[in-house]
Amino acid sequence: MIGDPVRLKTAALLVLLGLLTMLAGIGQLTFWAPAETVTASVPSDTKAAPLTVIDQKLIDLHEGPVKIKIQGEGNYMIATGRPDDVNAWVGKTAHTTLTGVSADQKSLEATSADGEATAPSPAGSDLWVSTEDASGDYEYTWNPPADGEWSLLVAADGTKPAPSAISMTFPNKETTPWAVPLIVLGIIIILVGAALPFIAKALGSRRKDGEGDGPQGGEATTTLPVQSPTGDEARRRTGGVEGPALRVTAVAAALAAVMVGGSAMAAQATTSPNATSTASASSPAEGDGGTPVMLESQLQRILEQVASTVDAADAAKDAAKLAPRVDKMELQIRTQNYKIRSTVSAYEPRMPVRATKLESSVISTKKDWPRTVYALTQGEGNVVPQVLTLVQLSPRENYKLWGTAPLQPGTNFPSFPVARKGTTPVPASDSTGLAYSGNQALEILSEMLTNPDSPNRSKLADGQSSPYIAGALAYQADTVKNGTSANFKFTHTPVPNQTVVLKTADGGALVVGRLDFAFEGTPKAAGDKLLLEDDSAVFAGGKETTTGMVLNFAESVAVYIPPAGSSDPMKLVAATRGLVGASFK
Repeated sequence: MIGDPVRLKTAALLVLLGLLTMLAGIGQLTFWAPAETVTASVPSDTKAAPLTVIDQKLIDLHEGPVKIKIQGEGNYMIATGRPDDVNAWVGKTAHTTLTGVSADQKSLEATSADGEATAPSPAGSDLWVSTEDASGDYEYTWNPPADGEWSLLVAADGTKPAPSAISMTFPNKETTPWAVPLIVLGIIIILVGAALPFIAKALGSRRKDGEGDGPQGGEATTTLPVQSPTGDEARRRTGGVEGPALRVTAVAAALAAVMVGGSAMAAQATTSPNATSTASASSPAEGDGGTPVMLESQLQRILEQVASTVDAADAAKDAAKLAPRVDKMELQIRTQNYKIRSTVSAYEPRMPVRATKLESSVISTKKDWPRTVYALTQGEGNVVPQVLTLVQLSPRENYKLWGTAPLQPGTNFPSFPVARKGTTPVPASDSTGLAYSGNQALEILSEMLTNPDSPNRSKLADGQSSPYIAGALAYQADTVKNGTSANFKFTHTPVPNQTVVLKTADGGALVVGRLDFAFEGTPKAAGDKLLLEDDSAVFAGGKETTTGMVLNFAESVAVYIPPAGSSDPMKLVAATRGLVGASFK
């Protein structure tokens, strides 16, 4: 009779213990749960600098959205760029870099680098994928523009201190791994406590049913004397709990212990794969050097600015307007074209540059400078697509148009890796994996343009039947035929420092470069005269000479080089020329 109250008390205690355990688990998910976000700020004693960099490691420190709050005076900007690009643009300028979060997650770790006191304004740089203009207090949520690593640059105009009162709000990494196991364990203990009286009663009934059972059938048995404990001693050994109740309590305790261990193991089994996948996701991707130096959205923006600049200069015939976005051969050819057209109204203008239809883009993975990008575009005034060569000489300079060359009729532009993967640049002198090096390709082309009977004709597809090659050879032959009173010499010479080679998707390469075309004429006899066309006379200062003359052209060409081992010849993909000078001897 005494066992029933004891069993009920034990059951009640187990139910109470289960409730408390379950409430502890619920509490970790509710009123004891950690804050969903944490906010860390730049220490107030951080040294002022013209530039502030928010490092990629800090942005990636926490998964999920990151909210950034900046407090500044006057106008400033926030630029997004690849870490290498941001660091290259910052260069030797004094700056503050935010690299991490303190252990208590209240402060941003900031390091100060001494250096030059000012920098150019970063506004308008081609390195930035996106920019945000701000003033005073500004808040925004960081979203990466594409896959890969990104850093932020905060600056005013490069001369004033950049805002350093910055705070970042991250998702809280603190978790409650025991919440669910405690809830599950509490429920189990409650169920065990509720079932305890019934289990004990069943065990007790079973014991009573077994009393009096002895040997059957008159079999002889020997009973060994056993010293049983007295009542008091028995109660001391069992803590006042009768045998069946003690056994049931022990069973419940053992079951609870097993469930605790099982819950813990379940929790561990649940979190381990996440930890592994997180580590895998955060590990650097293989072939980091294969990241293209810009996104297609950047290229589109750059092309629009280049096209707008060239349009304005062409309309005004003002070479000074080209300076922000045009350089090298294209600057020279357009400058001279404007000069000729200012005098000879019928002279044909240079083909316009358009960005309305980007048919193909070739973006290099070469992270150091100079950087080169090809774009195949077409638009109003472009009878055929043209290859644009854009070059960025240094981090703080923008891309400039170095050359344009219309696609040869009947010629297809080579296939390149998709823009998001970029393509590999090749030194112009390197023929590794290629049928010819870039320099060799241009040498063979220049020889064919100079000599119609070149022994290398078979190395370039179609030989003299290529529209540009055929046209150049015909022009030279007609000049010799019609100029009976003069001797003529034609030379086409590659300009090495303007040769760029990028790998194509099939393992070949496209080489884009410049040839200098010189056309010399000398009278055969004393008194013989050479007459110049109106366009050449603009540069020579007259139309007649008895001493001789030299005409100079710049040729922009693009040649496809097949991979090593291929039996295919090279192909002249694009070409054009422009008169850039004339003089008398």
